[in-house]
Amino acid sequence: MADSAKLTTGSVAGHLVRQTAPTALGVAAIMSIGVIDAYFIGQIGPDQLAAISFIFPVGTALASLGVGVIAGVSSVVSRALGSGEADDARQVANLGILLSCIIGLVIGTVLFALRMPLFRLLQADAELLPLIDSYMRPYALGFPLLMASMGINGALRGQGAAARSAAILLTFSVTNWILDPLLIRGGFGIPGFGIAGAAYSTVIGWVLGTIVGLVLLQTSKLPFSPSSLGGADWKSPAWRLARVAGPASFSNSINPVGLAVLTSLLAAEGQAAVAGFGVGGRLQTIAVVPLLGLSGSIGAIIGQNWGAKEYDRTRLAMLQAGGFCLCYGMAAALVLFLGREWFASRFSDDPGVVAAAVRYLEISVWGYAGYGVLIAVNGALNAIDRAPLALGLSLGRVLLVMVPFALLLRGAWGAEAMFGAELASNVAGAVAGASLAMWIFGSADRSRRAAQKAAA
Repeated sequence: MADSAKLTTGSVAGHLVRQTAPTALGVAAIMSIGVIDAYFIGQIGPDQLAAISFIFPVGTALASLGVGVIAGVSSVVSRALGSGEADDARQVANLGILLSCIIGLVIGTVLFALRMPLFRLLQADAELLPLIDSYMRPYALGFPLLMASMGINGALRGQGAAARSAAILLTFSVTNWILDPLLIRGGFGIPGFGIAGAAYSTVIGWVLGTIVGLVLLQTSKLPFSPSSLGGADWKSPAWRLARVAGPASFSNSINPVGLAVLTSLLAAEGQAAVAGFGVGGRLQTIAVVPLLGLSGSIGAIIGQNWGAKEYDRTRLAMLQAGGFCLCYGMAAALVLFLGREWFASRFSDDPGVVAAAVRYLEISVWGYAGYGVLIAVNGALNAIDRAPLALGLSLGRVLLVMVPFALLLRGAWGAEAMFGAELASNVAGAVAGASLAMWIFGSADRSRRAAQKAAA
C-alpha cells in the first residue's frame, strides 16, 4: 500500500511540480477549446461570437459539476490510500464512476428540456437564441459522456496518476483542434455547420476521451470493475462521495454562475460589451491554467498526507502552493496588461468588441493571483473532507462581493463595474481563503506536534 500512497514521502515541492505539470498541460489543452471555438466562430460574425459568449459561462458551470465529481472521487480515494485502506479505495473509485454516469444522464436530460428558458432568463437577445439552440442541443445529448470521463479522472487523480488524468483532457482537446475548423467552417468535402460544428467537435472529443480514460484506468491500481460492487454496501461510500462532490460541484459552479450574472448585466451595455467580456474570459482561461492545474493536483497530495496524518506536509504544501499562486498570478497579469491591445485584436476586428476587451484586461487581470489562492485552498479543503467550507468561500466571494459590487456601481461605471466586480471578488476570496487555510492546517500541525511531545 505504501506504493499506492506515494505522495506521503519525498519532497513536497517535488510532488507539487510532478503532479501539477501534467495537470496544467491537460487543463491548458481543455481550456484551449474555448479559445479555438471563439477564434473560428468569431470569423463567422459578431452575432455568433456574442452567442458563444452567453454559452461559455453556462458550459463552464456544467463542466464544473464534473470537476466536483473529480474532487469527490479523488478526495475519498486519496485519503483511503493514505490510510492504507486499498479495498475501500477500490470500491469508492468504482462507485464514483458509476454515479457520475447516472448524474450525467439526469443533467443532460434536464438541460435539453430547459435549454431555451435558461438563456431567455440570461437575457440573450431573440436573434441569438436560434444560434444558441443549435449549439446546446448536441451538447446536452453528449453531456453524460463528459461526466463519465470526469469520474474516471477522479479515480486516476486520487492515485496520484496525474499524467494519465491529463491524457484524457489532451484527447478531448486534440480532437477539437482537428475538427473545429472542419466542422465550423467546412473543408475537404465536409460542410460547415457554423456554431453547431463547435458542439459536434466537443461531443466527439468526449467520446474519444472516455474511451482513452477507460483504457488507462484498467492498467492502474484501481481498475474499473462494476462487478466488484455487487453485494456491497453502497450507502457509506456514496455518502462520503456526495459529502465532497456535492458541495465541490456547487463551489466550482459558483464562479461561472457569477460570470453569467455579470454577462447578463452587461447585456444592457450592448452586444459589443458582452462579446468583449467573452474575449477577456477566454484569455483568462489561458492565463490561469497553471493555477487551475495546481488546484486540481493539490488534492491528491493533501488527501494522501491527511489520511496518513502527515499534517506538517499538508501545511507545507499549502504554503508553497500559495506562494506560487501569488508570484505567477501577478506575472501573468502584467503580460496581459502590457499586451492588452494585441491580445484583444486577435479575436475580433470590431472596434467596440476590442475596446471592451482591452478595458477588461486593464482591470480584471490584477485579481488572477487572488483567484489562484482561492481555488488552491478550495482544492485542499475538498481533499480533507471540508467541502462545505470551500463552498462557503465561493458563495461569499460571488454573493457578498461580486454581484453587489456590480449592481451598486453599474449605473455610474457602466461595463467597468462588471470588470471591477471580478477583481474585487478575487482579492476578497484570496484573503478569506488564505486565513481559513492557515487556521485549519496550522491547527492540525500544532496538534500533531503536541501529541508527539506528550508521547515522548
